[in-house]
Amino acid sequence: MEEIPKAKVSMVPWSRKGPCEASSSSEDSGPHVDPRQEEDQGKPSPEGTESILSEEPEMESLYPHFDSVAGSGEPRNDTTSRGPAGSTFSPELLDLYTLNLHRIEKDVQRCDRNYWYFTPANLEKLRNIMCSYIWKHLDIGYVQGMCDLLAPLLVILDDEAIAFSCFTELMKRMNQNFPHGGAMDTHFANMRSLIQILDSELFELMHQNGDYTHFYFCYRWFLLDFKRELVYDDVFAVWETIWAAKYVSSSHFVLFIALALVEIYRDIILENNMDFTDIIKFFNEMAEHHKITQILNLARDLVCKVQMLIENK
Repeated sequence: MEEIPKAKVSMVPWSRKGPCEASSSSEDSGPHVDPRQEEDQGKPSPEGTESILSEEPEMESLYPHFDSVAGSGEPRNDTTSRGPAGSTFSPELLDLYTLNLHRIEKDVQRCDRNYWYFTPANLEKLRNIMCSYIWKHLDIGYVQGMCDLLAPLLVILDDEAIAFSCFTELMKRMNQNFPHGGAMDTHFANMRSLIQILDSELFELMHQNGDYTHFYFCYRWFLLDFKRELVYDDVFAVWETIWAAKYVSSSHFVLFIALALVEIYRDIILENNMDFTDIIKFFNEMAEHHKITQILNLARDLVCKVQMLIENK
């Protein structure tokens, strides 16, 4: 992850920082998918948030031969390649997987490269897990940011098989936040409604200053469960809180953390009359400088406040 300058509370000119960064094993059995993807490389985030997920130059090297990835010592012919259990894979399927391997390789090489855990050996684990997951989910394919979701699990578990299992379970929820899902628009709409109800003054400022009540500046927060906004220890705390809140508080606790992130800086936003560009720059600079205990406490209070409003309606 690139070095991020210390946050400033005063409105001095901010510099937009590029966010942090994000192959070749496969499982024995082939996926049952219809090879149909032609994904856009690094699909841009909503309006004006191109810096949310960084793009870097293409890697020079791909995987030299696909034969070993397919699990067969036999050379690939023009029609099919044969897997270890006698199953055959079409050239289209193999080409699709190769394309995804290239995308995975780029993100693995730049994933949290300044964090102590990610030695070459552990980056190989990250690559192996991601390649195995994508082989089983080629209908979805690899999308930039998936490595960010896998990385904290691998850091904690330090075991490929267990991390693969946990990542697969996590992606059942998180997949809906990626472009092929439909959850992101729902998150934005919920943020708009909550701010309008709970903080009409802030909502009015957002509406008047170029109308950024679309809340696209929250895109990265929802996409990665705040992983790029926090240091690793805080990521662990936030993720565990989100998972536990489903059973004891709210299954939408992610939404209230995002709301708390906005509300905790509301005075700064109002005093400096921030527009859409200002607020993106501000939160980019604040990344990894948030006081997470304060934010989680505020998020919990906001849940209680909304619950009381609903009960007294």
